[in-house]
Amino acid sequence: MIERAILNNLQLTEIQKAKSEAPMILVQKYGGTSVGTPERIKAVARRIIASKEAHPHLVVVVSAMGDATDELIALANQITLQPDLREYDAVISTGENISAALLSMAIIAQGTRAISLTGNQAGIKTESIYSRAKIVHVDPTRIFNELKSNKVVIVTGFQGINSEEDVTTIGRGGSDTSAVVLAAALGAEECEIYTDVDGVYTTDPRLVPSAKKLKEISYEEMLELASLGAKVLHPRSVECAKENGIVIHVRSSFNQDEGTRVKEVTSMEVNRPVTGIALNEEQATVSILKVPDKPGVAAKIFSKLAEAHINVDMIVQSIEENQINNITFTVARDDLEMTKTLTNQIAKDLEAEGIKWNDFIAKLSIVGVGMISKPGIAARMFRVLGENNVNIEFISTSEIKISCVVNRKDAQRALEALHREFNLDA
Repeated sequence: MIERAILNNLQLTEIQKAKSEAPMILVQKYGGTSVGTPERIKAVARRIIASKEAHPHLVVVVSAMGDATDELIALANQITLQPDLREYDAVISTGENISAALLSMAIIAQGTRAISLTGNQAGIKTESIYSRAKIVHVDPTRIFNELKSNKVVIVTGFQGINSEEDVTTIGRGGSDTSAVVLAAALGAEECEIYTDVDGVYTTDPRLVPSAKKLKEISYEEMLELASLGAKVLHPRSVECAKENGIVIHVRSSFNQDEGTRVKEVTSMEVNRPVTGIALNEEQATVSILKVPDKPGVAAKIFSKLAEAHINVDMIVQSIEENQINNITFTVARDDLEMTKTLTNQIAKDLEAEGIKWNDFIAKLSIVGVGMISKPGIAARMFRVLGENNVNIEFISTSEIKISCVVNRKDAQRALEALHREFNLDA
């Protein structure tokens, strides 16, 4: 997959040729809030023109304006609640086309050459899966040619084209991934992601005002935080950056301040056991009750969910009497209804007792590469939650992460207590 290991020989030749003829290419990405109004688009155009003075070869990836994608989804749902996915992608991809063309117009109106390209025109090839396709190849020839003509190249994020020449989308938040993939394919060393926040914080500053902005964070830590609910970057973009050695610079489009660089951990000093805390209130638990304890049962359950493209996060199996188990797992709340339908049928097939679910949970996760060398971090987390009367429903760990599922009513109190415990406001 190109989102992991990117370049073929043709691309390497083109990149080396571009490097020999011009300064390094810079890739920037502007999110929906950054281009949410005509005034914001004009402001971003001015910023891009200023950037071009230092980086003559500039490629910009844009999201749809503001809530445009949500509005297009709502429009499709007014026609049918189960839209054909090919036509669904054809509709919701148009938001990026509009913002890219408007931004290009704004740059041209201010006296700088620019051109907007769709995912297809930019050479972004994807799988044939609709609504959540992965990028498999980039042909950068058109982009290189436009850069040689001294144009700013504006590329639509979130979209590509498959082998049938149909438009596909790469999942919500996919413009981040588009930008990092293009940075890798074009030989850029850094990708600037502009959003409505000015960097990555120790936790969400809207929930904990004392949260601090991080100057740097490792790929591993950012990938965990992004996967656990931090909404600054899409997890696939971080994974792609790590695989291809691209530094991501998260910045605000509303000021000129330096943001947070996401980079290789070996170039950073690890001072704290915990770097950040993520809170995800968009998950639900599903339990299959009294499942016969037989080989292959778990494989059958989770294979069915995988076939429906449902991502399962935390899994807990509790052993009951008489060789029966309860199996509990978490999914995104948006996938709950489909998960309930599938697990009801699975429970019947397995002759289990039935299912239950809870969509009033929150997942709290502490993340830090420093945990590897500092024992006792889990004990501190559990002690603090206990002292604050927060009950833990279940736990998941990795080398650099500890996650707990708690009742959503306790989540804010628990987040604040953990932030204090690990001195993240210092």
